[in-house]
Amino acid sequence: MTNEPNHTTESEPLEPALPGGPANPAENQPDILPTASLADLPEKIRQGAAAAGWTELMPVQAQAIPYLYAQRDMMIQSHTGSGKTGAYLFPLLDLVNPLQRTTQALVLVPTRELALQVTSEAGLLGGATGVRSTAVYGGVGYGEQLDAFKAGAHLVIGTPGRVLDHLLRRSLNLDKLRFLVFDEADRMLSMGFYPDMLRVQAYLPGGGLDPHRHIPSYMFSATFPPQVVRLAAQFLHDPGFLNLSSEHIHVTEVEHVYYTIPGLDKDRSLVRIIEIENPPSALIFCNTKARVDYVTTVLQRFGYDADQLTSDLSQPAREKVLERVRRSELRFLVATDVAARGIDLPELSHVFQYEPPEEMEAYIHRAGRTGRAGASGTAISLVSPLESLELKRIARRYTIQLIERPLPSDEDVERVVGERIIALLEARLRGRDRLQSERMGRFQSLARSLAENPDESALLAMLLDDFYQQSFHGPVVPPAAAVKNTSGRPGGGSQRRKRRR
Repeated sequence: MTNEPNHTTESEPLEPALPGGPANPAENQPDILPTASLADLPEKIRQGAAAAGWTELMPVQAQAIPYLYAQRDMMIQSHTGSGKTGAYLFPLLDLVNPLQRTTQALVLVPTRELALQVTSEAGLLGGATGVRSTAVYGGVGYGEQLDAFKAGAHLVIGTPGRVLDHLLRRSLNLDKLRFLVFDEADRMLSMGFYPDMLRVQAYLPGGGLDPHRHIPSYMFSATFPPQVVRLAAQFLHDPGFLNLSSEHIHVTEVEHVYYTIPGLDKDRSLVRIIEIENPPSALIFCNTKARVDYVTTVLQRFGYDADQLTSDLSQPAREKVLERVRRSELRFLVATDVAARGIDLPELSHVFQYEPPEEMEAYIHRAGRTGRAGASGTAISLVSPLESLELKRIARRYTIQLIERPLPSDEDVERVVGERIIALLEARLRGRDRLQSERMGRFQSLARSLAENPDESALLAMLLDDFYQQSFHGPVVPPAAAVKNTSGRPGGGSQRRKRRR
C-alpha cells in the first residue's frame, strides 16, 4: 500500500499530493471523472432518493459517486451534514447483490449513534433494492446482531470494536466482502479505534495486504490531519483525494469552527469541547499572560497534559516546552500571540482561540498554525454573543467560511466518553487469556452489586474515570509509531495516549 493520495477539488481539478506523495504528483494522478446527477442513477436508487425527499444530489454525492462506481480508492473530505452518507450508500445499495446471503459491504463508524443513523438511512434509501442492513455496536447484547447476520446482512454498519468481536466469534464472515468504507475517520482515530481497525483488516479477503484481492475502500473525514493521512495509507491503495469542505477558504485545508458561549462559562465549555473533539495536539491562544496562566491551570486541574508559553519565559524554559510538544510529550500548549511567534509545529491538528484576537490579522496567523504542509486542521473559536460579531467581520474580510457548532452539553460529553471507554474496555477484554478471564470471575458478583447500589456505584465511576484519564489524557502515540511496534503483525500497535512516568 502507499500513502501517495491524488487530489481532486471543486475549484481546482488537480492539487499537489499530500505529504508522502510522489515528487511529481502529475505523474500519478487519476483521470477526473464527470460528476453524477440523480437521473444517472438506477430507478431503484431514485425511488430511495424520492422517499428521502431528495430532488437532486448534493455536491459531495455528485462528485464522489462516480469514483465509488469506478471502484477506485478515495479519501473524501467533507463536513458533517454535507450529504456524505448518501455519497457512499447510493452506490453500495446499487452494487450489492441482494440475492447473495453474504456481507458484501462494511461501513466502519466511530459511534453507536452514527451506526444507527446510517442504518436508518440505508433502510430508507434502499427500500426498493432488497438490501438488508444492520447496525453493530458495543455496550449492548449480541442477540439482535447475531439474528441479523443469520438472516443474511448484506450491508454491515458498525464500530470497529464490536465488528472485531463478531469476527473473533466467527459470527461475521468477510470472505465475500466487496466494499469497505471508513466514515468520520478522524473521529474513529480520536475514539481510540486504531488498533481494532488494524485487526479488522486481517479478516479482509487476502488479509487486507494482498494487492490482487484488495477491496475497494473509501475514507470520509471532515479533516485529514497528518495522523489520518497515515491511517489512510494503511488501508487504502493509491487513493485519490476529493476536497468538498469549502470552495473559498483563506487558510488552506483548515476547517474554521466556532462555538457561542453564553455567560461566563468559557472554561468549562473549553473542557467539554476538548472532550468531544479529543484533539491529538492543540495550541490554545489567549490575549493576555494572565489568561494563559488561568486556562493552563484549568486544563491541568481537569487532568489534561498542558503547559504554557508566554513572553516572559526564559529562552531555555521556552525551548524545553517546545521540545516537549515536538516530541509528542505535551498535548496542549497555551500561549499568547507574541509568545507563539516563530514556532513551527508541523503536525498540529487543532488551534483553539479562547478569545478572538485583538487584531484581525492575528486570526490568520493563529489559524495558520494548523493545516501545514498540505495537511488539514481545525481552528476553533470560543466566542461570546458580542465577540461572535467581531469573528464574523474577520470571516468576511478574509473570505473564510465559518461553521457554527452547538455547544456540547454535559450529557453529550457523557455519551461520547461512555462510547470511548466501552471501546477501550472491550478491546482489553478481548486480549485476556483463559487464566485472566477465570481470575476476573472473582469480581463478577461484586461488580453487579456495586452497579445495582446507588451509594456504591461511585466506586465503579471512580475506577472508570481513572482508566479514562490514563488512556486518553496523555501524549499521542501516532499510527506510524504504533505500527513500528507491531513487528509486522496487524493489531499489535496502539493508538492509546500514554502518560510518561
